[in-house]
Amino acid sequence: MLQGFVWLLAFQFAGEVLSRLFALPIPGNVIGMALLLVALALGLVKEAAIREAAELLLRYLALFFVPAGVGVMLYFDLIGREWLPIVVGTLVSTFVVMAVTGWVEQWLGAKK
Repeated sequence: MLQGFVWLLAFQFAGEVLSRLFALPIPGNVIGMALLLVALALGLVKEAAIREAAELLLRYLALFFVPAGVGVMLYFDLIGREWLPIVVGTLVSTFVVMAVTGWVEQWLGAKK
């Protein structure tokens, strides 16, 4: 499991370095996970090496949302004033994600 955490943290660190080095508007952890995806696809990192650590993190994923939930509670007055753009943005982005996911699935299914 320790090896899995080392891999995950190494890719997160690499993503953070790239994000800051090139002043990218993408968070470093997102870049790191994209790098990990590429490394897994190319066989540079074996899935078994990170499986146990990833399953542990996924098992407790809900706990990672607690700080964000507490942070939202600090801004109830702002959310109350700006509820309409928040609701519209949430609905529009949800439908866009669903549509793009469906199109990608159809595209990948057609390639088989």
